[in-house]
This record gives sequence, structure tokens and C-alpha cells, in this order.
Amino acid sequence: MKLIHRVLAPLFVIGSLQAAAPKPIDPADYKEPVKVACVGDSITQGSGIADPARNSYPGQLQSLLGDKWKVGNYGVSGRTLLKKGDFPYWNEKAYKDALGFSPDVVIIMLGTNDTKPQNWKHEAEFTADYTELVKSFQTLESKPRIYVCRPCPVPEPGNFGINEKNNKEWIKRIDKMAKEMDLGIIDMHKALDDKPELLPDRVHPNLEGAGEMAKAAYKELTGKKAPKTAAKP
Repeated sequence: MKLIHRVLAPLFVIGSLQAAAPKPIDPADYKEPVKVACVGDSITQGSGIADPARNSYPGQLQSLLGDKWKVGNYGVSGRTLLKKGDFPYWNEKAYKDALGFSPDVVIIMLGTNDTKPQNWKHEAEFTADYTELVKSFQTLESKPRIYVCRPCPVPEPGNFGINEKNNKEWIKRIDKMAKEMDLGIIDMHKALDDKPELLPDRVHPNLEGAGEMAKAAYKELTGKKAPKTAAKP
């Protein structure tokens, strides 16, 4: 018994630092297709990928989930989570459209552009701004389930001023916020961490990289391992 206790105790401590995984979503619990709003920057938008409507990570997620789900892509290239960033997501029509979508699920992946030097000077406001963004969706009548993403890795030496050092600091803050607000976490960082070849410009995933992201999101939403994506070059 003592040996078992010694083995399990550290695991309990580790688990207690992480947000509890939300219950898988069952479309049978909804009268209409489950609406998923994907909020983000160019990585969500699908920059650099041919036919992003189909082949971005939200597009591939739609293919994986099928017709009992409706996935909306509300990504805008270059946008920041920080209100004082150079191009705040808050000012975009896509943000208003995402709210107006009345989603059942919201997937937020912002922070990558906030690692740039001109935006990092406002880093102390990151958690407060992120919390406010989450709450803006939580107050919708649709009462969506909200998932926040650990941003994609940034292979060294980074690009466009985007860097992995600051990216990892965001991940710490996102994890803490998710635990405190009881949010789901989708680990896009882990999905691509050992696959730098899928991030050819060291920031944006290619077609296959977006597919790995879609699989990560699918698993968190459904609790099931993802089938092969339907993406086409």
C-alpha cells in the first residue's frame, strides 16, 4: 500500500494543476447542428494554405466532424489578443460575427502575434484581456462551451518577430486561466511540437499541419480519436 501511495501521489499533484477535461460533446443533445466558432489569427484563417475554406484547421475540422456540426472560421490574419496590440482582434468584424453566430462551442487561439516586441510591452494585460474575451462569449444566450488553445510552436529562430520564448509564457498563463475559469484546453502546441517541417515559415502550419490541429480539436470535442482528414492540396 505504501508503495502504491508513493507512485500515485505525484500523479495527483500534477493532475491538480491542470484544468479538468470537459465532457465530450454529443450532437444528439442538440436540436440543430452543433455550432463551433473558431476565433483566431492567420493560423486559424488558414494563411498560406490553398483553399483555406476547406483546408484550414477549421475547414478540416468540419470535414472530420460531419454534418451534425457547423464550424465557422473567424480567424483574421495578424490580429492580437491584447487590446493595446498593433492589430487587436477586438476591432474586427469577425469578432462581432463570431458573437452573432450564437455558437454552442467556441475555440479561441490567439497570442501568437502578441509575442512580437511591439506587443510584448503590454504583456502584463494579457490575462485580463483574455479573460474579458472569454466572458464576452460566456454571456451569450447560447451559453457556449469554451476551449482555449495552447498556441502552435514557433521553431527557432521564429519569424516576423514571433518567438517561442514568449509563446511559452503565454501557455503558462493560458493554462492558469483555463483552470480558474473551468475552460477546456486544446493543445495545438503539442500537436505540432515535434513536427517543425509542418511549419515551413516557422509560424504558419501547412496543409498537413492544419490537419494535425484539426485532429487535436476533434479529439477534445468528441473524446474520440480523429479519422483521416479530407483535406486536398
